[in-house]
This record gives sequence, structure tokens and C-alpha cells, in this order.
Amino acid sequence: MFIQTEPTPNPTTLKFLPGTVVMGHGTADFADSSRAARSPLATRLFAVEGVTSVFLGTDFITVAKADAADWQAVKPQILAAIMEHFSSGQPVINEGEDDAAASGDDDGIVMQIKELLDTRVRPAVAQDGGDIIFRSFEDGIVYLHLQGACSGCPSSSATLKHGIENMLKYYVPEVMAVQAVD
Repeated sequence: MFIQTEPTPNPTTLKFLPGTVVMGHGTADFADSSRAARSPLATRLFAVEGVTSVFLGTDFITVAKADAADWQAVKPQILAAIMEHFSSGQPVINEGEDDAAASGDDDGIVMQIKELLDTRVRPAVAQDGGDIIFRSFEDGIVYLHLQGACSGCPSSSATLKHGIENMLKYYVPEVMAVQAVD
């Protein structure tokens, strides 16, 4: 298995491309090892000393390291853990433990916001090893959760304000602002 790596705008994260599907649908974000129990892959990655978070995308894995950890030491261990996982035949996420994030009662404005995020924002953010999840729309403010390389990235506030907020305001006049939430 040949695994490519790509830098992200966030210096504490790297994007790993295993050349195979990681998540068949959706994404999974593990902010710490205590939340990784449902994913054998994430559990294996958290066993590498210095790994602080794991994000699983469609065809990539974004791993964040502690500031004190050195990529020269951590990266080979992460590559080995990814190869071991895909060679083991274990699932990426244990069956029946997927995040179910479907809401059937979205109004027209929320549907329009989600559609714009899915078609225009998420593909671009995924290229940088992250994801943006819609949380809510209240009183003209769109609340978004940043995941993967986007979480803690120095340029994420500029992306939110100058990119996403301006685009949403243009297409959805009811949007007055965009804010990040945990």
C-alpha cells in the first residue's frame, strides 16, 4: 500500500491519502482518544505518541500532532498504523456506530445553506484535510463546526468570514453572519 501525504494550512496537521475509500459516507472527527472507541483505525492512530486528533474523510485521514511532537518522528509511525489497519481487514468504523446526522424538518433557508456548504465549501475544505459541519441557523447567524485540519487552523477565521460568510450572504440574504462553534 502506498500512502501519500499532503501538508495542510494548519502546521500541526497532515493529510494522509491511503489510495482507498476511508469513509463510505459522511465523516468522523475524534478530538481525543476517549472518543475513538467506535473506530479501530482512530484507536490505532491514537496509540502513536503525539497524536492529538484524528479526522476521517471520504478518501483521506487528517492527523493532528501535539506542538512538541516532531513530524519526522510521528509521521512514519502514523503511516505504519494506517498500513496495519488496512491490512488487518478491520472496519474503519464499527457497524451500527455511525453518526446519524439527518434532520427531516429543515426549512427552506437551512436547506439552501446546507446545499451551498455541501456543493461549494466542503469539497474545497476537504482538499485541505478538513470539513465544515452545519450546526444551526438562528437570528441570521449560521453556526458551523470546523473539523480536521480546519480545527485550530490559523487561517480558519479568515476562511469563515471572508469566504464562507460572504458567499452565504450573497446567495441567502437572510444570513447576516457566520460563527464557528465547538
